[in-house]
Amino acid sequence: MRLALVLAALSALGHCKDETVSGHGGQGMTWVLHSIDGAPFTARATLTFPEEGRLTGEAPCNRYSGEQTVPYPWFSAERLVSTKRACPDLAAETRYLRALEDMTLAEIAGDTLLLTNDAGREMVFRARK
Repeated sequence: MRLALVLAALSALGHCKDETVSGHGGQGMTWVLHSIDGAPFTARATLTFPEEGRLTGEAPCNRYSGEQTVPYPWFSAERLVSTKRACPDLAAETRYLRALEDMTLAEIAGDTLLLTNDAGREMVFRARK
């Protein structure tokens, strides 16, 4: 009973709120990559935030997953793992996953997810409709 009261009190104070990208408009959306550093990304790549602290998606050849536990607006793709299928787009996949790991800030505005870093790099995603 006491534990239930403590949990209810913390919840009421907002301590249980998801502070990652998933809790700030990212969850429930499939984000499709449109560009990296201003150049169109012609291969297919997606990013999702299925639950607090997790990210998943499809790179041009493989599915991947990892952790994203820093509070919004910060971003950090950590401990990425992927399947190991080969395909003609492996170079694009490597470029995508490396760029994703370089991003440090996230901004969600409507149907756009912008990932950036202090070095001026950026990735622009749009919500799949």
